[in-house]
Amino acid sequence: MAEEKKSQPRVIVFSTPTCTYCNLAKKYFREKGVRFKDVDVSRDTAAARDMQRRSGQMGVPVIDIGGKVIVGFDRPKIDKLLNL
Repeated sequence: MAEEKKSQPRVIVFSTPTCTYCNLAKKYFREKGVRFKDVDVSRDTAAARDMQRRSGQMGVPVIDIGGKVIVGFDRPKIDKLLNL
């Protein structure tokens, strides 16, 4: 099991507390046992700029999995990048 955790790419979820799809994505990661960093862009303007630079847009969620950016809660893409 420890081996599995080590190979998981870094996951960052850029979200806001009121975003339904953000909350769905975070719930999905928790259900799958995926560790992630949650960044609230409504409170952190530097993070919002970082998210915009990575994704080219201001909509949330933006999910960064090992440097690959997914805009929105795109489960097939997430599963593919995390080998779920």
